Amino acid sequence: MANNFFGIDIGTSNIRIYNQTDNSIFMEKNMIAIENGNVLLAYGDSAFDMYEKAPGNIVASFPVINGVIADISNMETLLKLFMTDVSKGTLKPADFVIAVPTDVTDVEKRAFYDLVEDAGIKAHRIHVVEKAVADGLGLDIDVKNSQGVMIVNVGYSTTEISILSLGGIVLSRIIKVAGKQFDDDIRNTVRKEFNLFIGEKTAERIKISMKSLIAANENIVCYGRDIVSGLPMEREIPPEILDANLRDSYAQIIDSIKMVLERTPPELSADIYRHGLYLTGGASQIYNLTELISEATGLKVNTSDDPIDSVIMGVAKVINEDKYRKLAYYIEGMSGR
Repeated sequence: MANNFFGIDIGTSNIRIYNQTDNSIFMEKNMIAIENGNVLLAYGDSAFDMYEKAPGNIVASFPVINGVIADISNMETLLKLFMTDVSKGTLKPADFVIAVPTDVTDVEKRAFYDLVEDAGIKAHRIHVVEKAVADGLGLDIDVKNSQGVMIVNVGYSTTEISILSLGGIVLSRIIKVAGKQFDDDIRNTVRKEFNLFIGEKTAERIKISMKSLIAANENIVCYGRDIVSGLPMEREIPPEILDANLRDSYAQIIDSIKMVLERTPPELSADIYRHGLYLTGGASQIYNLTELISEATGLKVNTSDDPIDSVIMGVAKVINEDKYRKLAYYIEGMSGR
């Protein structure tokens, strides 16, 4: 009989694992580096350090794309390695709760269950919980009551927009506009406006620093390759120019929020109007997004102190608090062991 619980949030960019034994959250980049096609070279943060820098015989990749598992073999390898790290080298039978996206196919949802079952991590019982429900719990919302709650999670590759009530999902919509798209917008703007090629890591650092630099009225110092000369180059970039070129992506998120609101039952709409929507996810912290959503919808936008960990914190509540245990379930066709 398993005597420990683990919670897992498998994101496109990061994986988070909650360990009930010491009430800790483990987080690393959800990335693997393979050398010569079949040799494991690095994983997690170490593999990410190689990303965009490795020679041709080393491939560093994310096994999860747009929120769903694209490379099950590498993801199984990663999960076993991460669980071995969390367990300090000794895997023991344990129960698991996995957070899964709502607006994906049954096959894609089942892949998360199969991953934990087949990864060789001694899974005893496996439950799943909807990511949006876990998000709500992580934001300290009592999702089991009849109040309508709107949660917008802006992650690395997808934005998930959900309406919750009575512990379930009333409406959900996932769009492929999120942090990675913001990075691409920044790279394209720097290339077109400043004739400079920059990498994905540089774009991500710029995205994270925009808010503080605009507040301090400072330019972004950016390093890359000059398009004309092909030489390494430094440029100073006004962050306001980047902000202006991010507006199209913001607009796609806002339009999707409005689309979900238009389909929301009136009584739940009234609750959302009174309490506002909840904005979370790592990429939700980008400059100006909160203000633009509030302006476009007329709603108060509640933000989280820890938007990156809201899902895994909610999974921890499902594990530790009896009143939320029933929010986790078996996937149809699967049975607990």
